[in-house]
Amino acid sequence: MTASLMRRETLEAPEAAARLLGAPVLADAAARLRAAGPRLVLFCGRGSSGHAGTALRYLISQHLGIATADALPSLASVYRSRLDLSGTVLVALSQSGRSPDLVAQTEAARAEGALTVALVNDPASPLARASDLVLDLRAGPERSVAATKSVLAELAAGAALIAHWAEDAALLAALARWPERLAAAATLDWSALAAVLAAHDHAFTVGRGVGMGIAGEAALKLAEVAGIAALAHSSAELAHGPRALAGPDFPALGFVQDDAARAGTEAMLADLAAAGAPVLAAGAAPVGATALPVLPPDHPALDLLPMLLAFYLAAEAAARARGRDPDHPPALRKVTETR
Repeated sequence: MTASLMRRETLEAPEAAARLLGAPVLADAAARLRAAGPRLVLFCGRGSSGHAGTALRYLISQHLGIATADALPSLASVYRSRLDLSGTVLVALSQSGRSPDLVAQTEAARAEGALTVALVNDPASPLARASDLVLDLRAGPERSVAATKSVLAELAAGAALIAHWAEDAALLAALARWPERLAAAATLDWSALAAVLAAHDHAFTVGRGVGMGIAGEAALKLAEVAGIAALAHSSAELAHGPRALAGPDFPALGFVQDDAARAGTEAMLADLAAAGAPVLAAGAAPVGATALPVLPPDHPALDLLPMLLAFYLAAEAAARARGRDPDHPPALRKVTETR
């Protein structure tokens, strides 16, 4: 069977990460952000880029002690609202850099006093031209509708920017090991997950903290390429209502990093398993759950990212098993332009 573009591009992620992490622009941009001393960092992104932004929001607040929020691009592109954004940084994430609402939000934020940063795979795009600072993801051409290596590049660029900004030696050292760890993750056997996903039309994806961004991206990919109606929730939010859906026909995939959120996420996954749900967990082995193989822990801020690569390969396999073409999801295009 010919390898899909999605699979081939996922396997290109380690090389793309190595290109990106060696770029001096990351340290230069971090120095400018450090000098700006923002009181708030806003994130602007749609789809996969939005979920990458969620993960990065947690990292900024944890490592820099700065409040973060979603930028709500419709305020600029639809409602034409004006906001006082002095003392603020806006980080816009996009693979193509061509969605009009993200460009409009970035232009508006810059006009209202924000320092704007674009994480984008096309440095000549309208989004890049609208931004003060541009971090070229260097992921290379991506043709599959389902973004994979560019999402991992967004996460790598954002994490590296934060590490330089915080002058965090441990995080910088872990980032240097990241391309090698990504390559190792491609050898992990997540066929147990692919088999469960192939047999179900619904699923939970579960995480907390940085893991919430990863869970959101996983749910999006399951809907996009495999036709599975997946719901992403934090392990805390599940207890507030969605947990009632748990059962044999509603499997759950948990992403668990080794930090303060671990115990609560493990407990919720064990609770879902006790309700009869098929539960698969990466990074933990709760009672009743199937443990997916992962790499040895290295840094809790980055350990989930190799898991995301392994997930992409499993999602591609599940899509094929369900008779779907992972490269050409129905009614979707590679570049999505919203207003």
